Amino acid sequence: EVGEPFKEEKAVAKYLRFNCPTKSTNMMGHRVDYFIASKAVDCLLDSKWAKAKKGEEALFTTRESVVDYCNRLLKKQFFHRALKVMKMKPDKDTKKEKEKVKAESGKEEEKKSKKESGKDEKTKKEKEKEKKKDGEKEECKKDETPGTPKKKETKRKFKLEPHEDQVFLDGNEVYVWIYDPVHFKTFAMGLVLVIAVIAATLFPLWPAEMRVGVYYLSVGAGCFVASILLLAVARCILFLIIWLITGGRHHFWFLPNLTADVGFIDSFRPLYTHEYKGPKADSKKEEKSESKKQQKYDSEEKSDSEKKEEEDGKTEGTRNSGTEGSGGERHSDTDSDRREDDRSQHSSGNGNDFEMITKEELEQQTDEGDCDEEEEEDTESRPSHGKS
Repeated sequence: EVGEPFKEEKAVAKYLRFNCPTKSTNMMGHRVDYFIASKAVDCLLDSKWAKAKKGEEALFTTRESVVDYCNRLLKKQFFHRALKVMKMKPDKDTKKEKEKVKAESGKEEEKKSKKESGKDEKTKKEKEKEKKKDGEKEECKKDETPGTPKKKETKRKFKLEPHEDQVFLDGNEVYVWIYDPVHFKTFAMGLVLVIAVIAATLFPLWPAEMRVGVYYLSVGAGCFVASILLLAVARCILFLIIWLITGGRHHFWFLPNLTADVGFIDSFRPLYTHEYKGPKADSKKEEKSESKKQQKYDSEEKSDSEKKEEEDGKTEGTRNSGTEGSGGERHSDTDSDRREDDRSQHSSGNGNDFEMITKEELEQQTDEGDCDEEEEEDTESRPSHGKS
């Protein structure tokens, strides 16, 4: 025989009922709330009964003491132990899932065969690039899920059944609440509602001043609601008028958030919004996109030119190093080459790439060349006579 619960036990059970995390489910055709034993033990260890008062010992000192106390509550039928029974899927669903897996595997094999045939047609460079990409993708897939196709994470459904062994155990055991006290908030709200109904029925007995005040309050509330409805209709009419006059180019909304799912103050912010949707707006968008493309193209050209300049600098450095190691004859050759380049640049700058020369000028140039050769021979013979 189990006696009636004490005040302290009722207080502890009430604290558990409103502070321990609970979940709801169906059991034997009824909606019930249940909790887990380990969370109930943690909840009571954090309560005021786990702290010692002056001249008294704490009611809950260890987890074992909490388990013993909960066994007392279970015997006095505040809650009872239940058993989780997982719901098994029917055979049809399992067959469908197997067929889906087979179909998905067949599709993947077809895709792989198509990819392989495409790879044979490509060049060697493209093959190497694709192999690298495939390797990176395979590494990512291995990190996420190995091999098999992904399945959606679904919670397994279960149902509760009464347990044969009614004992409180610290762990993942499930316990269903029988004790269902009324919360103070719900009690207060129900009390206020009852008082308001009684006061409304006794309206003829109210004093004259109170009745007049309630009348004006009700009229003011009705006018406020009517004004908001009129505003909602008027803003739509204004939008339609502006839209028709401008041919759908201008979209003007007065109080755009009036009917939106926002707070009371935010429904009056902003005062209005205006959008222009015409050919100019489209052209501006196109100009912006073109300017962005040009900037990208210019940046790519700059990068290419910088690379070419670096390569030219490297080649010049190698040439200079080669000329420094050579003798004076190479220096003279490079000087003559530079002079010829300067002359060619000068001629190209003047626009005279090819000059017309007459026969007389050619004969004069040949005569001058012969004279120069004779003078050189005389100079060579003179020092030889001196030596003899």
